[in-house]
Amino acid sequence: MGQKVNPIGFRVGVTLPWASRWYAASKREYADLLVEDQKIRDFIKNRKDAEGRPMYPMVAKIEIERTRDEVRVIVHSARPGILIGRKGEKKEELQRELEELTGRRIRLDVVEVRQPELVAQLVAEDIADQLSRRASFRRTMKRAIEETMKAGAKGIKIQVSGRLGGAEMCRSEKEIAGTMPLSTLMANIDYGFAEALIPQGRIGVKVWINRGMFGEDQAHGDDAQAGKVPKGPKRTYKR
Repeated sequence: MGQKVNPIGFRVGVTLPWASRWYAASKREYADLLVEDQKIRDFIKNRKDAEGRPMYPMVAKIEIERTRDEVRVIVHSARPGILIGRKGEKKEELQRELEELTGRRIRLDVVEVRQPELVAQLVAEDIADQLSRRASFRRTMKRAIEETMKAGAKGIKIQVSGRLGGAEMCRSEKEIAGTMPLSTLMANIDYGFAEALIPQGRIGVKVWINRGMFGEDQAHGDDAQAGKVPKGPKRTYKR
């Protein structure tokens, strides 16, 4: 089952919170708000500048909270300075554009992602960007695995599918390092997907990152924050 289910959807409501947090009074309103959430996410992720580059790069995820008066949009980005701009000019511009798109009052918050190497979506987008520049897929995958494991991940799996290397037939290649317990609900598995556009078509990139177990930081305290978990047993047993 772990091979067939989205790792994030598998854990939402159990160990992971929802990306959209609001309550709809009726089924009709629920459908409209759901479509509106998708419009907000697509607008931020797919916005391009005059040269065709992403206007808001390195966006890991977008969370949406609704109240009776306003909609709060929380953007997690590894490059928050681009989103905010000088004196918050770009942030105010994006907030105004979202208000015109939805017709609602928007409050935009930007959260910095301090370790992009441990965010599967950012790793997948980085690999897709390099593949679109005709980089070697094997070298790109190995480099991403080394950087992620060096950042402190317990495991990583990368799978690329398509006409790799310009081949005539599509195929899939994957690289795995460390452990990847996909069916363990308490395992903090992050998942990301991106597509690379090449002259021969599209290459799909899937990334799974194992960050350890939920609750490890609270259980080990300062040792976990320092990246050093005590090797000795937690409890001594009497014979």
